[in-house]
Amino acid sequence: MKKTITTALLTILLLTLTASTALLAYLHFFASDNQDLSGTWTAELDMTNLAAASAFGWLQDIEGVSVSLEEMETNMDGLTIQVDLTFTQNGDSAGTFACNVSPESYASCNQAAYGALAVAFHEILAERLHMAGYTGGTDKETLEALVTETFGMSTGEYLAACGPKLLPSLEELQSQYDGNGTYETAEDILTRRFEEGGAVITKTEIYLRRDDSLILLETDEADSQAFSSGEYPMAYTLRQSED
Repeated sequence: MKKTITTALLTILLLTLTASTALLAYLHFFASDNQDLSGTWTAELDMTNLAAASAFGWLQDIEGVSVSLEEMETNMDGLTIQVDLTFTQNGDSAGTFACNVSPESYASCNQAAYGALAVAFHEILAERLHMAGYTGGTDKETLEALVTETFGMSTGEYLAACGPKLLPSLEELQSQYDGNGTYETAEDILTRRFEEGGAVITKTEIYLRRDDSLILLETDEADSQAFSSGEYPMAYTLRQSED
């Protein structure tokens, strides 16, 4: 069982690294000449694969469950968390920035993830009830009522409290992305210096700007291990927000 989960996670990691390598090649040949990043940019971090793999691993520990990783990914397709990044240029290729993860977006994504897991959980519950000789209805409303009566909470709430951890915590994501400080750009390299509590943490990224799109790709030159843990997207695309 653990071998199956490990294989799934390694596959996701391999696909991520392959995509990052392809992006590096693209950036090398089609680098942007526009170094003015002024404005607010918004990224939608895709959490689908991470949440699906976590849900799949948990379900596999339930005896007789035949759900596949692909099915979980389909059920959880489109799980995203919003990150806003604002640049204010006040010098030659330099300025200040502020970045934050949207708590509202996180809450919605987390709720959707457990809602998708609840669908699979209902299917398993229906099968177990039939095996036990239950002859009542097994539609969504009936199963939800049974779960609420048994556990005193909805299926989604029960899974969030007693089931697997599907997403990094909001605090983990905030430690990865939130902060403000100064930045500078040079030869398609964006260097951001996060200033907090008297300490300065430097994050170095390759960037590509195309009109209202901004692609950031973390390099292995980042001074903080928190920025290169491998748990979060190494490359992500931001769209410029309209004023």
